Parts: sequence; C-alpha cells; structure tokens
Amino acid sequence: MTAPQPLPALSRKDFVTDQEVRWCPGCGDYSILAQTQKLMPELNIPQEQIVFISGIGCSSRLPYYMNTYGFHSIHGRAPTIATGLKASRPELSVWVVTGDGDALSIGGNHLIHAMRRNIDLVIVLFNNRIYGLTKGQYSPTSEQGKVTKTSPLGSIDYPINACSLALGANATFVARSIATDTHHLISTLERASQHKGTSFVEVFQNCNVFNDGAFDSFADKAVRPDRTVLLEHGKPLVYGKENNRGIRLNGTVAEVVETGNGVSEADLLIHDEKMDDPTIASILARMEYPEHPVPLGVLRAFERPSYDELMEEQIKDAVAEQGEGDLATLFSEGDTWVVE
Repeated sequence: MTAPQPLPALSRKDFVTDQEVRWCPGCGDYSILAQTQKLMPELNIPQEQIVFISGIGCSSRLPYYMNTYGFHSIHGRAPTIATGLKASRPELSVWVVTGDGDALSIGGNHLIHAMRRNIDLVIVLFNNRIYGLTKGQYSPTSEQGKVTKTSPLGSIDYPINACSLALGANATFVARSIATDTHHLISTLERASQHKGTSFVEVFQNCNVFNDGAFDSFADKAVRPDRTVLLEHGKPLVYGKENNRGIRLNGTVAEVVETGNGVSEADLLIHDEKMDDPTIASILARMEYPEHPVPLGVLRAFERPSYDELMEEQIKDAVAEQGEGDLATLFSEGDTWVVE
C-alpha cells in the first residue's frame, strides 16, 4: 500500500486567481481578501477541499478571487447553499462570504437558521453599514438618522447589531474585527477556521465611495486604543493607550472605569469566551462608542456537536438498524400508482 504523500507547500500566490479584482480603489474588501488568501496556506487543507460561497453584493465577488472552488449564489441564500454542501460533503472546508445587506435583510432567516443548527461553516460578514453594490441605500446596520438615497430625511430604522443577532441565534463562535487591523483580522479568521461548528465573524469594513469613514470614530488607528477593547480569554477587559481604563459589571450593566483610586484590575470583568450562557457575551456585543469602547475579538467560542456530525451519526444508526436500503424499493412503496 502506497503511503499518502505530504501536501505540497502552498503560499498566498497559490490562492490568487487571474481575475481582475473589481472593487473600488481603497475599498476595505481588499484587506479582507488579502488576509483570507494569506491564511489559506496555514490551514494545511488541499485547495480542492476549500469552498467559498457568497450571495449578492460587493463582498460576494470574493469567490472569483480565491483559487479554490466557489459559488456566487443568489441574494441572501449563501448559508442555505453552504448548508447543503456541508451536509453532503462534510470533509470540505466551507466558507460563507456575505455583507450586511445580503445577510441581514433578505438573508436574515437563512443566516439565523444556519447558526442555530451549528453547521460547521465559517461565515464572514463584511459590514460597511451601506448598500454599496446598488449605490448607497441604507442597510440593516446603518445608524438611525442616516441620510441616503432611500432615506433622504434620515433613516428611522433601528439598526441590527450583527454579533447580538448571532448570539441570539446561539452561534457557538462569534467574533468581530476590523479590516484595517490586518494582524487582528487574520488571527480572528484563523480562530474561526479552527472552530467545529458555525463560526460567525463580523468585519467592520469601509466603503470609501458611499459611506466613507463609517467607523473612523473608533477604528481609526490614532484613536483605536482609547475607543476599542481587545477581548482575550482569561484576561481582564483593560484598554486605553496607557492601559488605565477597564470594563466592570454593575449587575448586568457594563461600566467604564479608570484603574487607580481604589479600582484595580481585580475589579474588572474577566473575559470568558467559553461560557455556555451567552448573557455576558451579549452585554459586550452591545457596547458601542461613545458610551463604551467597541469590543474586538472572540466574544464566544463554545463547543457543542455540529449539525453535520449529528446528521452523520443519525444516518449511521439508521443504516445499522435498517440496512443500506434500496432506492427502487423506496420509490415504489407507499401511496404510488402506475399510469398506463
């Protein structure tokens, strides 16, 4: 018997296609694409076992630019197609690429049910708080009062908090990053790829044509240390250029405090991403600037059997109890009739 051959060493270039990348110059999607391509060789998975599935929108062009298998599917339905693929081919590494409009508007129910089932997928949501492909309408994540072509007097909608939605759907891995922090982004995507079950990653990404500067108030490099807090498992929530601020809980309310004057790190919230109960993660997910620093990193990473694992086990049990079965017999049994 011939021993299996080791996989050839791959680099980012092996995951780059010959397709022209058709995003606007300066778009945050370029960064997400670059970090995704850099990550792929590190996963040590053959290219033919990686699949990227997208819906409709600027983000959904990404499968064209990944030298793997891919589907550019229909609006909002990428999680559904990914579910079918993963259920039938559980050995594949399946990634869903979507946007705030594609995933949270027409695709909302598909996204929710993929997460509650805990299908072994990585879902990456590009959030720019606008419909970019269709030229600047407000999206489900646009802030209230947003003036756009479809909200000329300002949006009166309450925006969706994507990570809160994922936690509410009981997703077992929920994380957030920003496109401009490439080190944090690639490490977050790597964590997501290692999780067994649904991994949901929201990436704040700038649309410099239709919603430029949407996240600058906290994500710009100059202010980021004072307006974001990095989540690290087992560590207190400390932030600020001088590491002199933190988050503590007062009941179910997150409070910003300064260390010193009787407040120490021992008083701060210790991040526990592995908690089964998503209550604390939900409190963190809803922290927003300027009242709070914006949490970045893994909010939740809880282990439980994935849908595809449970389905495979159920099928094995059924075959063991009832045998392999016969398709022709199945078709001809029950309420059937013959047309002469």
